[in-house]
Amino acid sequence: MGPVRAELMWQSVVDATDIAGTGTDGLDVLDLGGGTGGDAVRLALLGHHVTVVDPSPDALASLHRRAADADLGDAVRGIQGDTADLLDHVDPQSFDLVICHGVLEHVDDPAEALAAVATVLRPGGHVSVVVAGRLAAITARALAGDFATAQALLTTTADAWDVRALGPRRFGLDELQDLLAARGFVSVATNGLRVFADLVPSAIVDGEPGARDALFALERLARTSHDFTSVSAGLQSIARLDLESASSDPGGKSAAL
Repeated sequence: MGPVRAELMWQSVVDATDIAGTGTDGLDVLDLGGGTGGDAVRLALLGHHVTVVDPSPDALASLHRRAADADLGDAVRGIQGDTADLLDHVDPQSFDLVICHGVLEHVDDPAEALAAVATVLRPGGHVSVVVAGRLAAITARALAGDFATAQALLTTTADAWDVRALGPRRFGLDELQDLLAARGFVSVATNGLRVFADLVPSAIVDGEPGARDALFALERLARTSHDFTSVSAGLQSIARLDLESASSDPGGKSAAL
């Protein structure tokens, strides 16, 4: 099942570059929390310039080895940091696309993180945000018999989430969209990720010929269906920075400076 999940996450990155890169040969991409650079190297091989910002020195060392092995030169660079000190490391308005996958679940303040993202984007730039979906987490806990945790997840909104007590933050789709809108972003695409992959037993996927490819095809077909998006394990929103909306929000871009 792991390869299916990994490829679905990679395709979410490709979807973002396809939207952000319309009419552009190569994008300047910031991969927040990009870790060991699996996506960054693949993006660079497609012709993009990628900066990875990650707090782990070990992960960045692996990134540098990957990039060197792929002979990518300066197409990939790694910087130790996170959303809290992002502007200490990169310049404002220096990226066409920010990949923010699996980050907002862990930060202390998702709104401040998105304010920093808005500041480093060029006018009309895009962000791809992927977060864990709360409805899928509730369902998984309930099916496992952990009804107390399922109830806690059901009754706690993302803005009231205590990551120390409940673990990584979970989002409803409306919460994610509202969070982006408050920071001056206009959603241009919303996708469900891992609608079925976390529910299908690995024995089925790995044991039946063609099952892995069929599951991947089903996931790609269901990703844009509103019937499935809100209950998927991962929620993706690709959004464009609207400078007029951002400048009219007193807690928006200025909050990141």
